[in-house]
This record gives sequence, C-alpha cells and structure tokens, in this order.
Amino acid sequence: MPFRLFSSFPGGSTTRFVRFARGLRSAWPHVTQAVLPNLCALCGDLSHKTLCAGCDEAYWNESRLRCTVCAEPLSEMRAASRAYYRCAECIGNPPSFDATLALADYRPPLDALALGLKFRARLMLAREFALRLARLAQDSWQDRSARPDVIAPVPLARQRLTERGYNQAWQIARPLARALTVRGNATLLHRVIHTAPQSRLDLKARRLNVGRAFKVADPVQGLHVGIVDDVMTTGATLEALASTLKAAGARRVTNFVALRTPKN
Repeated sequence: MPFRLFSSFPGGSTTRFVRFARGLRSAWPHVTQAVLPNLCALCGDLSHKTLCAGCDEAYWNESRLRCTVCAEPLSEMRAASRAYYRCAECIGNPPSFDATLALADYRPPLDALALGLKFRARLMLAREFALRLARLAQDSWQDRSARPDVIAPVPLARQRLTERGYNQAWQIARPLARALTVRGNATLLHRVIHTAPQSRLDLKARRLNVGRAFKVADPVQGLHVGIVDDVMTTGATLEALASTLKAAGARRVTNFVALRTPKN
C-alpha cells in the first residue's frame, strides 16, 4: 500500500510526496485560522484573528508620542520641543541602547496578553506582537539601512528556561526577524548568572541584579543588534544587555518590546 501511494503521486517520487506532506503540515494552521473562527485573546468573542476588530480598534490604536530612545510616553508639548523626541532622562543620562520601539503601554487589558504568553504558553500571541512590531519598525525607519544586522531575544537562565519550556522573547524575535528579513540568533546572548525575578526589585536593585548577568556568544563587532523582549519596565535588563554588546564592539543597539511600563 505505501508503494502504491508514493507511485500514484505525480512524478512517482517519494521525495516529492514527503515535501508535499511537510508543506501541507506547515500551511495547515494558517488554513484553519482563515476558515475556522478563534476566540479573541482579550474579550473572548469569535474572531478570525488573534484579536477581534473591536479590541484591535479599542486597545491598539494608540497615537502616543514616545521617547525614541527609551519609549517612555511623552507629553505633546515636551515632544514638540525635543529633537528626535527624547525624554529629559535620556538627554541628560543616555542609556547604552540607542533606540526602543514599543507597541503600547503595559496596562489592562493588554497586560493580559503579555501574561498569557509568558506564563500560559499562549504562543500565538508572540506572532501577534512580532507582526505589529515589524509594522511599527517599517513605519519608523527611513530606509533599509536602519534595520538591525541581527535580532536576538533577551535570554533566560537555563533553570528558568527548563521550568517554562520556552523563551517568550525568542517566540517574538523569530517571527519578527522573518518579517523584517533580518537574521535571527537565539543564542547570541547568554545569561551567565541566574538572577532573582526583576518584578520583585526596585530600580537600583534591578540594575545591580543584572549588571554582570550576560555575555555575548558570537562576534558583534560593528553590528547593529536588535534585542527583543515582551515587557520593558525600568529598562535595567535591556541596559545591561546593551552595555555588554557595546563592550563587545556592537555599533548600535535597538530594543523591540511589545509593551512598555510607563515610569509615572
């Protein structure tokens, strides 16, 4: 029976049949999503997309001005008076990273998306974040030269990665790199010290917690590196990573974060 199946396939090639089967398997999730309704990740209504049209319009349609360096929301008056839309802190005490792109504030109900991805393995949300970040980046860049040379996730400690089973930042970074046609590297950065969860610490403690926690695994001399994370709170982790990358010779570091916690 297997012989007849392969022989009846066009060309009589087992290899062609295997390729066809693999292609069908990879395309099947997209086919079912287009045909069968899902539940909106926020309101629970039926939707052909991860978010229904109502939630998309209500919660993602932000026009907030943000600091181009740290993505802190800016008042319109301050933004209009600052070159490149920088906040006072980034002007007076610039961080090691050069730019940050963020989709929205970390606030209800959008915080539920980040929590669902991070702790409930709702991995389809990672692709949602990635595609939105890709559109934001493409709208923000003047030309292709602004694109990073490589995109990498904020790394998890081995123990935490084992416990969770996946790195939520890489789940975002992989489709983001593909959408931007940029090389993705899951292991560019390593966490060499198992730090306490940042959510339990204040700003000073966060900086001390991650100050020497990372190392660069591959050459980055002269490269523009994009770092991806799900949530940016104080920026201590991203600052530590950017500092480590710059010390290794990186030319520029851009952060891609799904949600940004406002400072005030």
